[in-house]
This record gives sequence, C-alpha cells and structure tokens, in this order.
Amino acid sequence: MSEKIKNVADDSYQQDVLEAQGPVMVDFWAPWCGPCRMVAPIVEQLAEEYAGQVTFAKVNTDENPDVPGRLGIRGIPTLIFYLNGEEVDRLVGFAPKPVLKKKLDAILSETKK
Repeated sequence: MSEKIKNVADDSYQQDVLEAQGPVMVDFWAPWCGPCRMVAPIVEQLAEEYAGQVTFAKVNTDENPDVPGRLGIRGIPTLIFYLNGEEVDRLVGFAPKPVLKKKLDAILSETKK
C-alpha cells in the first residue's frame, strides 16, 4: 500500500479524519471483499496524483467496526469524502477512476472558493 494512504482505526478516526484540514477521502474496506480489492489500486493511484492536496485514508471494517457502525455503512467498499471534517459525498460499491477523480476535483474546487 502507498505510504500516502493512512491506515485509520476506530480510535484514531476523530483525529485523522474529522479533525483533518482540507479534503479527505476514506476507503472503508475488508480483505475478503472483491470490489474492495478492485478499487484499492485506483485509490493508490489517486493518492499519488493528489498528493499534498487530498488526504487518503483506509479503514478495515473487520478490525474497526465502531466507526462504520456509527456512520451507517452497510456495504463495502464505501468511499466517504470529507471537507474540513464535514461529509460532503459518499459512494457505495466499486467506481471507476474517472468517477472518483470527478468527485475529488469538485471538492478541490470548493476549497478554492
């Protein structure tokens, strides 16, 4: 996994995601999930492309059930997009790279206003 992606746990979610400044994309996944394995390399590519602009985080839902439970996550992968700690978008299931780039670009354009 890219060093540009943070592994976030239940006990660090508040600090790593909700208190982070700027855009954050969180990938909720599990090792047994096929679509999660399909989206993982895309998330890694995006983490490289958006380095310094967007924080990328992953939460293993098997090891960290509390946060996904609190956020009402029922299916994985779920990608949640935050801006300054506020959820601004959510995507459930596999999405191709252009869809994710469009969402990230929209959030980044909000930060420039």
